[in-house]
Amino acid sequence: MLRGWLSNKKADLNASTHSLNALSEPQDLEASMRAATHIMNDDLDSAEAGLAQGNSSFHKLGKGMVTFLRATLGFEPEIMREASERLAEAEATSSNDHRRAQRDSHAYHSSIYPAGSEFALCHAESQLMSAVVGVLNESLTESIRGFYKLRKAYVTLDGILEAESRYMRTKNGWSVGATRNASMESLTSNTSARSMKVMPGGFGDESAKSTISQITPSFPSPANAVTNRDIDGRERVDHADALDDEDVDDFYDADEAHDQSRIPTTYLGHIGIDSAEEEMKTTSLDDVNTPNFHDLGSPKSPSPRTNHHVLDHDPDSDVFSNPIDIFVHSGSNLCFGLLLLMISMIPPAFSKLLFIIGFRGDRERGIRMLWQASKFQNINGAMAGLIILGYYNGLIGFCDILPDAKSSDEELEAVEGYPRYRLEALLTEMRKRYPKSHLWLLEEARMQASNRRLEVAVELLSRDTKSPLKQVEALDMFEKSLNAMYLHRHALCADSFVKCVSLNNWSHALYYYIAGSSHVELYRAAKASSDTKATAAHAEKATELLRIVPKHAGKKKFMARQLPFDVFVTRKILKWEARTKEWNVPFIEAIGISPIEEMIYFWNGYKRMTAPHLEESLKALKWSEDLNQNPHWEKETLDERAVLTVLRAAILRNLGKHEEAKALLKKEVISHDRSLFKGHLRDDWTCPTAHYEMGVNLWMQRSRDGSERDQELVKECSSWISKTAAWEAYDLDARIGLKVTTAQDTLKKLGKS
Repeated sequence: MLRGWLSNKKADLNASTHSLNALSEPQDLEASMRAATHIMNDDLDSAEAGLAQGNSSFHKLGKGMVTFLRATLGFEPEIMREASERLAEAEATSSNDHRRAQRDSHAYHSSIYPAGSEFALCHAESQLMSAVVGVLNESLTESIRGFYKLRKAYVTLDGILEAESRYMRTKNGWSVGATRNASMESLTSNTSARSMKVMPGGFGDESAKSTISQITPSFPSPANAVTNRDIDGRERVDHADALDDEDVDDFYDADEAHDQSRIPTTYLGHIGIDSAEEEMKTTSLDDVNTPNFHDLGSPKSPSPRTNHHVLDHDPDSDVFSNPIDIFVHSGSNLCFGLLLLMISMIPPAFSKLLFIIGFRGDRERGIRMLWQASKFQNINGAMAGLIILGYYNGLIGFCDILPDAKSSDEELEAVEGYPRYRLEALLTEMRKRYPKSHLWLLEEARMQASNRRLEVAVELLSRDTKSPLKQVEALDMFEKSLNAMYLHRHALCADSFVKCVSLNNWSHALYYYIAGSSHVELYRAAKASSDTKATAAHAEKATELLRIVPKHAGKKKFMARQLPFDVFVTRKILKWEARTKEWNVPFIEAIGISPIEEMIYFWNGYKRMTAPHLEESLKALKWSEDLNQNPHWEKETLDERAVLTVLRAAILRNLGKHEEAKALLKKEVISHDRSLFKGHLRDDWTCPTAHYEMGVNLWMQRSRDGSERDQELVKECSSWISKTAAWEAYDLDARIGLKVTTAQDTLKKLGKS
C-alpha cells in the first residue's frame, strides 16, 4: 500500500531539507517502524542497523522503544541510562518537528487528527516510556519526575483521542457546533490534569487551558468550515509552544544520601504523600514553584467516551488509508491504554501517588485500547500484544477475585476475567508474525502455567535454543525457576535461581533466598528418609545460600526504598539467626514453616497447581507439626503458626474446601487481636492476608446465578476486602495490595465496593 502511495512522486522527497512534507514523513515512518519491529523477533542487530540509517523523529523514537524494551525486561542500570538518553533525544526532536509541522504547508494534514499529531504522539510516547524508566529508577527524584511526565503524556494523548472522537461524531452526522461544544465540555469538565491547581511542567490553570486548545484544534469538516479559534473566540496558541514549554521541567536532583546502614528488618510500608512532599522540598523546576501536595485535590477519572464516538475500526478499514494515521491511531491506543491500565492497578499502599499523577486509571477502557492497538501489524501492535499477554498471564494470573469468565462465543470482545480463547488467538498471531522470538515462547509458557499445565510450561522453557537477547534469556530462566518451584522440583528450582544471578541483577537476594529454601526442602526430605550424606550436603548448601542473602539485599531500590522482597527475606534470615541462638540449634533447624511454600503463596503458585500438586504442598506443611521431624513446634510463636494457617487455608481454598478454609482462618488467626502479630522480626502479613483469604473464599462460593445467596456472599466478601484495604503497613503490603485493588475493581462493577 505504502509503495503504491509513494509511486511516481519521489522527485518531491527532497524539496526542502528544512521542511517536512507529506511524502517524506510516511517514508521515514515506514522505514523506522519496520526496523524497530525486529526487536520483537529478538533481532537487536537488525533493529539497531535499520534505525541508524535515519535521523527523523520516528527513527529516534524507534531507538528509544528498542532500548526501553530491553530496559524493562532486564532492569540493568546501564541499559536504563541508555534508554533515558535516547528517549530524551526523541522528545526534543519530536517537539521541534511538531512546531515545523504546524507551520509548514508541505506537512501531512490528516482528515482525523490535527496537524503534527504524529509528532505529538512521538513526544507523548517518549515521555511515557521515559516516565516508566524514571519510576523504575532507584532515585525518588527520578521517580517523581516520571510521574510528572505521565501527567504531560496524558494531556497529549487524551487530546489526540478527543480528535478521534470528534471525527467520529462528525462522521456519524453530528453538527460541527455540537461536536466542538461537546468536545470542549468534555475536556474542561472531565480531564483532571487540566483542572488541577498550578503544577510544574505546564500543568497550572493557564498552561492547562493552553494545552487543551493546542492539542485539540478544531476538526476540519469536509467543507473546512471550522475556524482555528477557541470557544471564547481567542486565537489558539501554537501547540508546538506547549510541547516546548512542557519540556522546561528539568529537575535539579536533590542530594540523595545513600545510607550504608543495614537494610531495615521491618517493612516501611505505604508510600505516603509525606515522603514525596519532603523530597519535593529539595527538588525544583526552572521558574516554577514546588507544588503543595495537599492542595492538589482528589485524582479524577479520564474523560468517558461512548462507543459510537470511539474509533475502533479494523486495520483494513477505509478510515486508515494513510500510514501516518495508522501510526497515530495504534500508538495513541497503545500509550493511553497502557497509561490507564498502569494507574488503575496502583495498590492501596501506593494510592497517594495518584495525587502526584493527578488522574485515575480505567482498567477496562485501558485494556480495550490495548486490544485495539494489537490489531495493527507494526511495533505498536506488537508492544500492545506483549502487554496484553503479560497482563492476563502475569498480573491477572496473580489475582483471585476477578469477573466471571465468558463462554467462547461471548468472549470475542471480552476484556474482563481471563478471555482464554481470545488470548490464545492473539498469541498464535504474534508467534506467526515473530517466529524467532522467545518473548512469545515465554508468553506461551506463562499461558500454559495459567491453565495449570506446569509441566508443559517447564518443557517449553527447557529447550536448547536460547534468545540472543540476554534480557529475554533471563526472563525465561526466571519463569522456569518459578514453575519448578510450583512443581516441587526443588533441585531444578535451586539450580535455576542460582543461574538467574548471572543473567540478571535485579534481586540477587531473592534468587539466593529461594535457592536456599529449595535446599531446605531437600534437607528435610533426606532427613525423613534417613539419607545421612544427602542430609548433611543439603544442610550445608541451604545454610550457605541463605546466609549470603543479607549481603545482597538492599543493593536495588525502588523510589529510593529497599525492594519489599529484599526487606522480607532479610527479616526472615535475621529471625532464624535469632532462633538459632535462642534455641541453641544449627541454623537449618531454626527455620520454621516451609519457606518455599511461603514463596509459592506470594507468587500465587497455588492457583497454577493441579490437585496432586496441592496435596504435595499440604504434605510439606505437615512437617512443621510432626514432632518427630520438628521437635521445636511447641516453641513456635503465634505469628509463625499463623503462617502455617494462612498457607494451609489457601491450599484448601484452591482444592474447593472453602468452609474448612474459613473455619481454620477464623479459629487460628482472625480470632486473635491483630496487635499480637506485630513486633520485632514477626510475620505481620498473616493477619491482613487472612482477612483477604476470607473474602476470596466467599467470592468462590458463589453459584453465579444472581441469587439472593450470591448477593449476600458478595456483600460479605466486599466487607473483608475493605478491611484488608484499610490495613496499616505490613510486610509485602504492596504485593497483597495488588490483589486487593483488583478485587475492589471487580466488586465495584457489582456495586459492592
